[in-house]
Amino acid sequence: MWSLITAVIVGFIAGLIARAIHPGDNKAGFIVTSLLGIAGSLLATYGGRLLGLYSENAAAGFIASVFGALLILFAYNKLSNKPAA
Repeated sequence: MWSLITAVIVGFIAGLIARAIHPGDNKAGFIVTSLLGIAGSLLATYGGRLLGLYSENAAAGFIASVFGALLILFAYNKLSNKPAA
């Protein structure tokens, strides 16, 4: 349980950093950015566990969380862009 709480807190910070790193016009607000960062941190944590990089009770590191948040933010921006009609 503690690793989940750690992943959420680190993900919140990682989302803010990922938004600052990601180029382009980010139309996502503060809450959406925070949620995307948390999702990226959880992706890094559970993906790392699936690949055997982390033990069962370990959370992803900060750099892995930022990388996961960047991946989620990139996918969000690609999916949310509406083509000009």
